[in-house]
Amino acid sequence: MASFEKIIATGDQITRFIPQRPPMVMIENLIFADEKKTITSLTILADNIFCENGFLREPGLIENIAQTAAIGTGYKSAIRNESPPGGFIGGIRDLEIRLLPAVGQVIRTETYVEHEIFDALVVKGKVYLEDQIIAGCEMKIFQMKP
Repeated sequence: MASFEKIIATGDQITRFIPQRPPMVMIENLIFADEKKTITSLTILADNIFCENGFLREPGLIENIAQTAAIGTGYKSAIRNESPPGGFIGGIRDLEIRLLPAVGQVIRTETYVEHEIFDALVVKGKVYLEDQIIAGCEMKIFQMKP
């Protein structure tokens, strides 16, 4: 497992900040979150519902990016003593998947909020395997107030 200087939340703590529940949780650790940027990590396990033939498939990478954006919003809500908002992906642009991570590997995902207009976020996300970018896209995410 990769080591990180500080982990904000891990394991069951993750579900305090996102609406997803197992087996749909695609985040293992919340590493960093501020007003614009969020960083998470995930160890790819064989029983992950998006794993096939020993690799995390494309929908798993996309969901991981979306949940990384969501946990950033949920964490900020928790700090304000509010429930995390639900949401849904309204659009994906410029999706590029260069490599599928294998079971046992650890990915790190970073999202950055480029624009926030009313209940819509435009987020850029990148997934890393060690220092190599293996996937990325821009997402439009619509938030629903709890």
